[in-house]
Amino acid sequence: MVAAAALTAADPPPAMPQAAGSGGPTARRDFYWLRSFLAGGIAGCCAKTTVAPLDRVKVLLQAHNHHYKHLGVFSALRAVPQKEGYLGLYKGNGAMMIRIFPYGAIQFMAFEHYKMLITTKLGISGHVHRLMAGSMAGMTAVICTYPLDMVRVRLAFQVKGEHTYTGIIHAFKTIYAQEGGFLGFYRGLMPTILGMAPYAGVSFFTFGTLKSVGLSHAPTLLGRPSSDNPNVLVLKTHINLLCGGVAGAIAQTISYPFDVTRRRMQLGTVLPEFEKCLTMRDTMKYVYGHHGIRKGLYRGLSLNYIRCIPSQAVAFTTYELMKQFFHLN
Repeated sequence: MVAAAALTAADPPPAMPQAAGSGGPTARRDFYWLRSFLAGGIAGCCAKTTVAPLDRVKVLLQAHNHHYKHLGVFSALRAVPQKEGYLGLYKGNGAMMIRIFPYGAIQFMAFEHYKMLITTKLGISGHVHRLMAGSMAGMTAVICTYPLDMVRVRLAFQVKGEHTYTGIIHAFKTIYAQEGGFLGFYRGLMPTILGMAPYAGVSFFTFGTLKSVGLSHAPTLLGRPSSDNPNVLVLKTHINLLCGGVAGAIAQTISYPFDVTRRRMQLGTVLPEFEKCLTMRDTMKYVYGHHGIRKGLYRGLSLNYIRCIPSQAVAFTTYELMKQFFHLN
């Protein structure tokens, strides 16, 4: 009985919060999704701010920026502040925050929605529905926020003294005017979606599975009652961080070549080999042919482990805390 209760508590259905007054079911439902949206957005912003310097260096290394292409991860982290000041490590982070709040909000909110939809409409439950819901949520969030990611990458790739774009608005205007209008903001969308489906799916699947298995087998050791609902068990904070980190590491290993391809396609005309990287296939072929697997398709992976593990750990942990703060359990 304890194991069954813990399993249920590990993956509770998103019951609508009760509200006083005569707002009715629709008002209560809207209020729930608004709080869910805020919880996901805050989780995303906290996660990305934590690893913003590593994100900047990752973009520089993935696309072989000529100022830093001869450097490794740690030497690049030292070189960027020397060349561009410490704020150089946060270049493009403004665009990242504008993007990541709706991205995190949509992803976490969509995950809960898809998970419930798959269970109730398709009758699929257990661990599989997390994998499906995570993949669908990741793709939904990517499509909705992709132009902001494009602009963020362009800004992050710039080096002090060689600016093509003066800011977020100028980057939007320039890309729209010079790269085919609205479609110019969706360069590299296909490898992004192909990479996001396994990344988000595996990430949510791994975290959800570790959470439910942990709470079912060792509820007292790993869990505690939720602050907003004592009947719901949640993981202790340090266990949350650990599970989120493991989930991020596994997901990144699977999807990383698509991430490298996406970055190069997003940079577009900024790179000298632009004409050789017009499609996903051409880009992967070019990167593999010129740089191989380790220094090409998986270049910067060690940095991605360093950045992704704390990022995912913070994201999942913050979201779990925000769920309690906004009374979503």
